[in-house]
Amino acid sequence: MHGSLFYGCGTALVTPFRGNRVDYDALESLIDWQIESGVDALVVLGTTGEPPTVSGSEREAIVECAAARIAGRVPLIVGTGANDSRKAVAQSMEARHLGADALLAVTPYYNKASREGLIAHYTAIADSVDAPVILYNVPGRTGMSLAPETVAELAKHPNLCAVKEASGSLDQMTELARLCGDGLAIYCGNDDQVVPAMALGARGVISVAANIIPGQMHSLAADWLRGETRRALEAQMKYLPLIRLLFSEVSPIPVKAALAMMGKIENTLRLPLCPLAEDKQARLREVMEGLGLV
Repeated sequence: MHGSLFYGCGTALVTPFRGNRVDYDALESLIDWQIESGVDALVVLGTTGEPPTVSGSEREAIVECAAARIAGRVPLIVGTGANDSRKAVAQSMEARHLGADALLAVTPYYNKASREGLIAHYTAIADSVDAPVILYNVPGRTGMSLAPETVAELAKHPNLCAVKEASGSLDQMTELARLCGDGLAIYCGNDDQVVPAMALGARGVISVAANIIPGQMHSLAADWLRGETRRALEAQMKYLPLIRLLFSEVSPIPVKAALAMMGKIENTLRLPLCPLAEDKQARLREVMEGLGLV
């Protein structure tokens, strides 16, 4: 199953809206731009894609649109996590049927789960599909953390062969690497920690910043993988101010503001998310202008 995974940079794409509807033309344009810029995989309906406010019919149409537009050029990873295991299984089966190459499954949120519950939850998802499932640990969103010991146990399942680690803890990343070694593909989930994560053995990053700087994030990861570590570190430092601003509010609020400044999407989110405040937009524009992005 590892053959459907990637090395380098996978972009966690926004879901563009125009008014009350998904803007499929903008989505197709974003996909083309991302691939032309060199990204190594695309993720739709992850956290950045606002899945809680996307309807079931919209989910199906988004995955169909992405699969058709990508047309096998890079792996398509679809976020299918839920805090109801039956829903996560159903969404995973549907995404696979519609053309997903791999799935991204966040830990259950709100109701959370015990270690035993997490193992049963992820096993149910993995048993339902013939595709790689990427575990997704983002405790700042879910209110719970996926312990490295639990990940190591889950990694015994042939389909549970990767993890997106977005806790922000390098201690957690280190322990994952120690316990799982080459038996698990680790992806950094924090754009400000790509270099340290890859130094610990991560294959790359599932990136929010790549919505804005796809070529640059691809190059950062690729430079590290081919041993150009100094160049990768310089890129990490160069883009830190932008990355920090892209997380100055709940994602994808700032990244959608940035894409709108670039003329790529309408700056529309669905409640309870609201557009970025004007003072933060001004600061974001200033940094983007300094980088030649607008």
